[in-house]
Amino acid sequence: MKNCLMLVLASIVLTSPLALAQDMPGSEDHPVITRFPGSVITWYDKQNFEPYSIAVGPVTGYRTIDDWLEVEGRITRINYKLQGERSFYEVYANYLTAVKKAGFEILTQGYDKKSSARGKVGQRGFLGVHYGKNAIPPGKSTVLQGSSTSGGSGYFAARLDRPQGSVFVVVGVTQYRQDEIVTVADIIEQKAMEDNLISVDADAMSKDIDIYGKVALYGIFFGHDKATIKPESLPALKEIVSLLKKRPKLRLYVVGHTDRVGTLEYNMKLSKDRAEAVATELTKKHGIAVARLLAQGVGPLVPVASNRDDTGRAKNRRVELVER
Repeated sequence: MKNCLMLVLASIVLTSPLALAQDMPGSEDHPVITRFPGSVITWYDKQNFEPYSIAVGPVTGYRTIDDWLEVEGRITRINYKLQGERSFYEVYANYLTAVKKAGFEILTQGYDKKSSARGKVGQRGFLGVHYGKNAIPPGKSTVLQGSSTSGGSGYFAARLDRPQGSVFVVVGVTQYRQDEIVTVADIIEQKAMEDNLISVDADAMSKDIDIYGKVALYGIFFGHDKATIKPESLPALKEIVSLLKKRPKLRLYVVGHTDRVGTLEYNMKLSKDRAEAVATELTKKHGIAVARLLAQGVGPLVPVASNRDDTGRAKNRRVELVER
């Protein structure tokens, strides 16, 4: 299921050189979901931590939706424009199929071929309420606009639970005019409140590896400044074993990470020693073939948070499983 969020047309080159050249400077596809082939990014925004309201029910009154799911986290918003002889439904169906294949839970979905329809999930009026609450800056997207040849629209919201927090994908698609389709893809990544207490399971790890090529583990504990694995790490180790048994062809780098306290040389060695300790534990005590695991250490060189406070340093001290 590697690259499982590639669109159904993954055999086609995703974007032509011309399309890539036209992308908004500094923009990029999000790792969990790519673009429909030929689409161009015309607006891109990323916020480290913001609230987001996901509409999960129909319009029930004048510009009113009663059913919302309130979430918060890192938000990436991407507006795609696709020109040519495609239909909004073709784009909508490709995105929906992709997230289903990736194991996402569909929270709500709907589409309508009439640009003037207003009530149910996916219709123009519905999109107006949803994107009205999750404001797109003026002039950044034409998802709520239309021309004399505008057509239908579609919308879905989906959720995938991961060890480090859930990720939500919200996609709205409209036929702006006969030869142009607009897609807004919003990705909201939640974070667990206490990373050191994250419980991992084999299925969630497998999904992260398929989407990101790696999974970060905070359930493996070591003695202070040591590479000795503590007994409370056993649940996480058992889930890694379960993952490797379910996927017998999977080969992994076991990568140790540290915070920035101490010298670079010391932390590089400590991270490598900890990675080797995990690999040894899995091979000698749990029967995993040595050839499937390769231990590496990168010390403090790949932080995921600031090293200026205890919370950030705790997030940087981790073990990652990276697909080989």
